Amino acid sequence: MTRAASRAVPEPLARVPVAAPPTGITLAPGERPSAASKDRDRSVTVGIAAAMVAKGIGLAAPLVITPACFRFLGDQRYGLWMAVTALTGMAWFADLGLGNGLLTRLSHLADDPKQQAREVSSAFATLGVVALALLTGLVLVVPVVSWAGLFNVTDPGVAAEAPSLVLLCFGAFAVNIPLSLVQRVQYARGQVVQSNIWQSAGALSGMAAVLGAIAAGWRPLAVIACAVLAVPVTNLLNCVTYFWLQDRGRRPGPKLVHRATAVGLLRLGLRFFALTTMSAIALNVDSPLVANVLGATTAAHYAVVGKLFGVLSIFVGLVGMTVWPVNGAALARGEVAWVRRNTRRMVLLYGGIVGAVGVVLVGYGHRLIDLWVGGIDRTEIPVAVLVGLASWSLLIAVTSPLILVQNSIGLLRPQFVGWAAFLLLATALKVWALRRFGLAGLPVAACVAYVLTMWPAVFVGYRRAVTRGAST
Repeated sequence: MTRAASRAVPEPLARVPVAAPPTGITLAPGERPSAASKDRDRSVTVGIAAAMVAKGIGLAAPLVITPACFRFLGDQRYGLWMAVTALTGMAWFADLGLGNGLLTRLSHLADDPKQQAREVSSAFATLGVVALALLTGLVLVVPVVSWAGLFNVTDPGVAAEAPSLVLLCFGAFAVNIPLSLVQRVQYARGQVVQSNIWQSAGALSGMAAVLGAIAAGWRPLAVIACAVLAVPVTNLLNCVTYFWLQDRGRRPGPKLVHRATAVGLLRLGLRFFALTTMSAIALNVDSPLVANVLGATTAAHYAVVGKLFGVLSIFVGLVGMTVWPVNGAALARGEVAWVRRNTRRMVLLYGGIVGAVGVVLVGYGHRLIDLWVGGIDRTEIPVAVLVGLASWSLLIAVTSPLILVQNSIGLLRPQFVGWAAFLLLATALKVWALRRFGLAGLPVAACVAYVLTMWPAVFVGYRRAVTRGAST
């Protein structure tokens, strides 16, 4: 953690009185359940359930509106919209890692409302400047770029709308950068259910607005606006309701913006940004390697299978966002026993669910692919590839809880070293395995490289994190 971040963390709080263990059960010192740990267990369980429901709604809404939008907008307009949306997805780095940095720092400030308000105000101000800069750049760049030519749009009507569509999509993305911080604030304060209710409401309201606009015969750009503005409008309403009506004591404001706090947040955020960039590169080199060695067609088929197993990473990410701030709050109080117990429980949870779903995907993967997209020769994607991807997903899953403990206190260096070593070793092994064994060698090479590089780094970082927590 940066020096600025360390100064923002309050002194450890007094321990909560330890409750007596049930008769007949012997607990080691430091492992006795307390009222606080039981509340924390309940918070994690409820948070995971709420996140799963909200994510289910968030995934279902686009599936519902996609057929209607495709028919109403036409193939070229819809294709242009999806292409621009993909570009905004590639700009995930625009928050400079401040969302993760804020989540980490707030988890250590549960009993310091004034410092929390300063942290939140500084984060909003910093990302507000980022959003304003992006909007200014958009206004200057959009008119001078031939978007129709860039995306190969041949329909004159769609080509005329291209600049407005780009400005609308990127503008909504830029505005949402600071507004989305409210979700991190709510997660850090243990209000996971409330945050997920808002996210579900945004998905449902956006779906209703799009379908209503189509039924009313609105202009195509208005229909797209209903879709892309649903999230920022929902986050805006969440901000207003949360800070101005519910949580006035920790309400952010311009007078609370603190330069040193903003600098500390930015330093920690940039470290998260660097780590995320490194891991993203390491995890997304497969398709280019397959295309280079085995051809673009095989790469396309492998990408489809990868998306099928990508469902497992969605589950891991959902649970992780819920547990992250809870770990930080526990370590800030020196409750290392709870962190260790919860980490073991998360490893078993991740391993059990990801392992079970992985077995199902291995057994029925080819059938699911045929139903989903069809046209992929089963011999090109042998069962060995499915087994390898299931094993890879399991390795990632069982190490994620240990990584979350490190993220909760901003201990990122071991992970960065691990991902850098993994990227170098895995790339070399994957190229060799593809040439020697074909597509089946790719996930095996990834698993071997991960065990040799990331596992040691993850375990070293985890020990450092719990040691640091024990010393508070």
